Formats: sequence, structure tokens, C-alpha cells
Amino acid sequence: MNPIIDRREFLKKTTAAGLVLAATPAWVRAGAAGSNSRLRVAVIGTNSRGLDHIEALSGIENAEIAYLCDVEDGALAKGVKKAAQFPGVQPKTVKDFRRILDDKSVDAITIAAPDHWHTPMAIMALAAGKHVYVEKPCSQNPHEGELLLKAIARYRGIVQMGNQRRSFPNMKVAIKEIREGVIGRAYFARSWYDNNRLSIGHGTEVPVPPSLDYELWQGPAPRRPYKSNVIPYNWHWFWHWGTGEALNNGTHEVDVCRWALGVDFATRVTSNGGRYRFKDDWETPDTQVITWDFGGEKSISWEGRSCNGFPSEGLSRGAMIYGTEGSALLEGNNYTVFDNKGHKVKSTAEKAEGDPTNTQSASGIRLDRMHVKNFVDAVTTGAALTSPIEEGHRSTTMLHLGNISQRVGRTLACNPADGHIVDDAGAMKLWQREYEPGWEPAV
Repeated sequence: MNPIIDRREFLKKTTAAGLVLAATPAWVRAGAAGSNSRLRVAVIGTNSRGLDHIEALSGIENAEIAYLCDVEDGALAKGVKKAAQFPGVQPKTVKDFRRILDDKSVDAITIAAPDHWHTPMAIMALAAGKHVYVEKPCSQNPHEGELLLKAIARYRGIVQMGNQRRSFPNMKVAIKEIREGVIGRAYFARSWYDNNRLSIGHGTEVPVPPSLDYELWQGPAPRRPYKSNVIPYNWHWFWHWGTGEALNNGTHEVDVCRWALGVDFATRVTSNGGRYRFKDDWETPDTQVITWDFGGEKSISWEGRSCNGFPSEGLSRGAMIYGTEGSALLEGNNYTVFDNKGHKVKSTAEKAEGDPTNTQSASGIRLDRMHVKNFVDAVTTGAALTSPIEEGHRSTTMLHLGNISQRVGRTLACNPADGHIVDDAGAMKLWQREYEPGWEPAV
């Protein structure tokens, strides 16, 4: 099968179908008739984060895992092994996700594929009448985020990004109290991520492993020879496929910061840093500081240290919100307020697993499940999303702009209405990417 020709035929069919789908409410398309409806879901990408999707979905009563999909045999086997841990979970397996889109009994997909697949796959799924849960970032570049919003408007599907802190109980309390003035007027948010990642070395061109469909793995990305140090994880550090640590991990805390301050797009973006720790094939920064200025005298910063894990504020990741009357430390589902003298005022934290007074498990999967369940409920019962995709798009675009500033080596002036770069044609060239002919996402 020629994947390019096959996709073109697919798009002809789904474009025609989309004219009907666009006029049909999303809950009807998903077959939702009330709280007893079960959502049939396909998990796409089972090498890493997709395994968490399997576990999260397996604990949701009104969700059923219909398919597991990955382009690599070993990863697919991992998914099957994970699913086997849960009674009654017996999904079909496929390597080509397009076969899932052809199955009208599937209501939704979750996407845990590499970043360059997130938006193109989501748009194809929406065109096929599926709802989408997509891991962060929701796009590989800002233009894709805009395309995704257009696709949602056209096909009327429900899309949730994996910025799961928006569904964490204590985070919702924290943001509400910050907005209500628990630290006075909040005006600055600082966030960080620290790790001790090792060198990826220098890869060599080698034959594609027989277990991998490398053509489909590349999908919308222009073709490159297979190299020994890219798959399964190091694609994150190459601009061709990934988005660096800023969007790999920074998305979570920066999204919380923007949520806390109540801001949308920045007016000015600056990034400093580089690949400092090792001399290897890694292209994106391993050390990066991005700052965003907003209207209303507010700003946000993110510091990423991929190769030096010394913790900030005693935490490997987190966010500190500063106000006129104090500060608030946010980490995971933990929330601590300090006064202006640094004294602890209050603390709302996850209790240890097994604590009889625990009402919310400290388990990451349990907390993640709340966000996935919110997506399932939004489709099956019409519940409101805790994080509409427009919010995920804004936070993702913030970090894309940080990477663009880094790559062009200068501060960006931006339009606060949509984030577009102002009076800098060179920087705007990075607003979108080139695609493999025949695989261009379009709405």
C-alpha cells in the first residue's frame, strides 16, 4: 500500500463525510445517550505514555479500550501486556492507525505518538467522526494548533489535551484562591523542570529494524534516513520531530502559571540557553530560560535544566506564584501558601497512599485518570471540559514562541490577540513547518 495515495483517498472520503458530521452534534456522533453510555476508545502509541492511557481508561466505568495501536511490534506488545493486567480488557491490535479511523464503532482515540503526529492525527480523527484526547503538546508548531482549532470548529468533535493538572482537585482549589486574592494581586509566576538526562551520543545510519514501520512513524515529517539514536525517545531533542524539553515537560507548569495569573497570549517573549552539557546530536536546548511579558503588569518564566537535576525550591519541577501579599508554591496536586515573610500560611497536599483519611490518591495514574475521565464524561454525558483545547493551545503556543525566540536568537514582539509574531518575518518562518508531500494537515 502506498501511504500517500492511501491517505489522499482517505481524505476524499472523510472530507465528504465531514459535511454531514459537521451538522451533527458531537454527543450524537459518539452515540452518547446518557451516563450509562460506554465510550469505545483506541489508544495510539503504546511505548511509554500510552501505557498510562491504558491504565487510566481501564479504571473508568463508562470507557472501553477497543484498540491498541503502535508502529513498532515491541511497543505494541508492551501495550498488550499492560492491558492484560485489567480483567475484561481485550482490545484489538493494529500498526496502522488509519484502520481504526475506518471503524465506525470507535468513538474516540487517545494520542501518545511523537509530537510531529499530534495535530495531523487529531485532524484525521476528527474528520472521521472521532473525539480526541491528545498528549501535550497539542501541536508541533503554532500553525498546527490553529489548524486543530479550525478542525474542531468544522467537525464539532471534543478534544482534550493532556495538561492533567487542570483536573487535579487541589490545583483547582489553589487557582481559585489565588484568583480570589489569597496572596494579594498575583503578578509573577516562576516555573522549572530539572533532570539528569544522559548524552544521546552520535547516531549512525543503520537499517530500519524489521519490527518498525518507519515510513508510518515519519508520517507528516519530511523523510530522513533512519539513525541509531533517535527512536524510541530521543526524537524529542530534534527540531524535525520534537519540541525540546520546553514542550516535553514545561507545558505542564507553564500552563498552571498562565491559569493562575489569568493571562492569554504574551506581548513579548525571550529565550536564553543552549545545548551546554554534552557535545552530541541533541539539537534543542538542555538549558533554557524563557520569559513572557503580558499586559496588565504580569510575567511568567520557565527554567529547564535537562542535564542538571539539582532541585529548585526542593522540587525537581513546580511553579511559584508571587503576589503583593505572599507567594504560593504549586507542585503536582500540592499547594502551599507563604506570607511576605516566608512563613507558611496554609498547605493542601496529597496524603500518602494507604492513609485512611486519604480522599484523593497520591498515585499519578489516579490523578491522571481524573483528567481522562473528564474527557470521557464530556463525550458521553456532555460534562464541561476542565481544560478546553483553546486553553491547551494557548499554553502550547507560549512555549513554541519561546523555542522560536531561542532559534532566531532574539526577543519576539507578539500580538496579544493570537500570539502571532509582529514585524519579524524571519521568526514567523518558524510559525509552521514543511511536510512530506501528501501528508500536509489541512482543514
